[in-house]
Amino acid sequence: MSGVHVNDSLLAEGLSRIAEEIDGAFDALLPVPEDARARLIEAMRYAAIGGGKRLRPLLVAGVAEMYGVQREAAIRAGVAIEAIHAYSLIHDDLPCMDDDAVRHGKPTVHLAFDQATAVLAGDSLHAFAFEVLADPATSADPFTRVELIQTLGHASGAQGMAGGQMMDLVAETTQFDLHTVTRLQQLKTGALLGAAVEMGAILGRVMPEGRTHLRGYARDIGLAFQIADDLIDHEGDAALAGKAVGKDAAAGKQTFVSLLGAERAREQARMLVDQAIAHLAQHGREADLLRAIARYIVERDH
Repeated sequence: MSGVHVNDSLLAEGLSRIAEEIDGAFDALLPVPEDARARLIEAMRYAAIGGGKRLRPLLVAGVAEMYGVQREAAIRAGVAIEAIHAYSLIHDDLPCMDDDAVRHGKPTVHLAFDQATAVLAGDSLHAFAFEVLADPATSADPFTRVELIQTLGHASGAQGMAGGQMMDLVAETTQFDLHTVTRLQQLKTGALLGAAVEMGAILGRVMPEGRTHLRGYARDIGLAFQIADDLIDHEGDAALAGKAVGKDAAAGKQTFVSLLGAERAREQARMLVDQAIAHLAQHGREADLLRAIARYIVERDH
């Protein structure tokens, strides 16, 4: 059991350190100007600072560290992916999409500011992500920077997160089978988690053919993450989740839980986590943080 406690403390330290570093980076990179744009930057900061688990930046940093990457480069790549994540949540919460009032336990951006500012804040965070990656401060190597940009761009758009969100909107009026729900979630949730792992490997100069096991790990934790999310939505506590729960059933959407039942869904998530950890067999102690993240994904309550 001692290994479990070591991994728990490793994860707790990792999460608390990355949260501080990502908040610090957003704070430094998004100063509020003394002109009429101030409200826009304030909305961006409101969405990006002090919220969420920072799981994606932690994955970037965890993989990057395994390959000896400088921490500052990993944090900048983590800020970029978190900016995309934050923008997607701002837009997801809008009345024309999911129409949510609470995110990370506080009013959503369009309620704290207004809808027009929320749209612009999302647009600006999207642009900001690629600006950060394109900056030589992220990597002195232009080829590395281009690969980072291409990876995050692919994972963010129609081939990734936005495509998954579109499928999710269609899911409200169409009955999806398990295969289609799996595809939807691989795009909507899995693509950015996969990009986080990939970006850590890109910074570490790992050749594409040397990333196969990491891609397997990312794919498995991505699906496990979504099954855990569906279970939280199905039986969770809104106060713990920091957002509304029970929405999928109310919208008539097919989820892993509605298709498999809670018990089978939970078993599936555990199996995926075991599989994800098995992908890391070629690594020693340096991959302990990634193993701990995989376990945390199914054990969390929000």
